[in-house]
Amino acid sequence: MRPFRPALAAAVLGIAASALLLPSGVLPPGSTPARADGSGLEAPSGFTIEDSRIKESSGLAASRAHPGVYWTHNDSGDGPYVYAVDSRTGRTVARVTLDGVDARDAEAISIGPDGNIYLGDIGDNLGGTWPDVRVHRFPEPKELTGDITVTPTTYTVRYEDGPRDAESLMVHPRTGRVYIVSKKQSGKGALYEAPEPLSASGVNTFRRVADIDVWATDAAFSPDGTRLVVRGYFDARVYRWENGRPVKELGRPVVPLQRQGESVTFAPDGRTLMYGSEGARSKVVPIELGDDLLPDSAPRRKGEDKAGAGQAADVGSDGSGHTLTLGAGALAVVAALALGLRWLFRRRTA
Repeated sequence: MRPFRPALAAAVLGIAASALLLPSGVLPPGSTPARADGSGLEAPSGFTIEDSRIKESSGLAASRAHPGVYWTHNDSGDGPYVYAVDSRTGRTVARVTLDGVDARDAEAISIGPDGNIYLGDIGDNLGGTWPDVRVHRFPEPKELTGDITVTPTTYTVRYEDGPRDAESLMVHPRTGRVYIVSKKQSGKGALYEAPEPLSASGVNTFRRVADIDVWATDAAFSPDGTRLVVRGYFDARVYRWENGRPVKELGRPVVPLQRQGESVTFAPDGRTLMYGSEGARSKVVPIELGDDLLPDSAPRRKGEDKAGAGQAADVGSDGSGHTLTLGAGALAVVAALALGLRWLFRRRTA
């Protein structure tokens, strides 16, 4: 991941944070905390990643085999490692080493319906100059104990329209097909579809199938496969997914204000997004969905018809004492700041 102009970004986010900081448990006007209300549903809690080795968490995936566990990884600068983090404590319960892998710029992680973890070494901080990137696949470990070593299957990936930077890899939970969303500062990224099946012996050419108007830093499918969420630093979009395509943009869920928003995944409940960030002791923040943003099979609460879309869930007791959430007015402020950042980037590169 190319540094997000750290000094400038920190200054901008500091200004925004001072205006948006809310006491713990207090949400923006019009939103309500997500709690169990007799329906038997409890919103997932947020947590802080406590492992000092995880300084640049760039991907996030909810475990299928171990309730409450989320898989994450660093991007460039670490080895071929994937970490299992217990959301109840924020502590790492296992670290998986990918034997024989030369890690370059891992940016995304996803779990397929076959129980395999897919690690996307798909970043390209050189502006799209690497001729190919790689995806590594290995079974999710049945037991999480200390250090685990696996030998993954590695797939070589190219794009039909040439090299590009990407930070988003998703495996569809029904079909098992692999997708990548490219990243462009203009926001004009694209969705690429893998050939089926993937080949471990040849080159896998991903085909461009749709435009995605997000400066994408991660993406994820809902557990039932009917929704695709794509996030950027400041915003996110939810799409209805049908027949292997995003057929309609349904809306924009709330995005928490984070140091460097890098990851998103659906919680197993299907109604909550979990947003992650880079940085030491980074926080994973839950945001509950509502209205059309809810996946088709997501359970509804008692009395819930069409709740407000994208309301903040419990952030948990992470010691910060505050919750950072973007409401409508705050989003406008941050959007203006983002435009200012883009203008400064262009001046620097002109």
